[in-house]
Amino acid sequence: MLTRTLLSLLVLALPVSSIDAAPVSAVFPSFAVPSNKLSEGDRILGNAFRKKKTAFMVKLQATVVSNLPDDTEGSRHQRFIVKLASGQTLLIVHNIDLAPRVLKPKAGQRVIIHGEYIWNNKGGLIHKTHRDPQGDDPDGWILHKGRKYL
Repeated sequence: MLTRTLLSLLVLALPVSSIDAAPVSAVFPSFAVPSNKLSEGDRILGNAFRKKKTAFMVKLQATVVSNLPDDTEGSRHQRFIVKLASGQTLLIVHNIDLAPRVLKPKAGQRVIIHGEYIWNNKGGLIHKTHRDPQGDDPDGWILHKGRKYL
């Protein structure tokens, strides 16, 4: 616990330029994973989070952390939180007016997601996990328990 607290204080004391160059494990110290063990999606999303990059398509593997109530304002969205191997968390916002609902994603289950990353200070969110109705952008999807939802 003391080590985790000291690492957190160290990260807070780093100048912004040091954080930009810091490995994901320095930004998310409680989930230190050697960078050579991270997937390409983990590395891309860790860099995007540190540099506040946003609005690009990405494929990632993650573990479901929790389900949230649906967002029913406007287009309906299924929402759940996932965690990458790096410890970075993401809000998944899956449009259930354009794609079928992902059936019962439970905490601890693995998912593979292809969608658009949007930066926020909590780790980011992924949306556009469905077919593009206009056909202008690549289709997104969620793979859960062998079924692809798009």
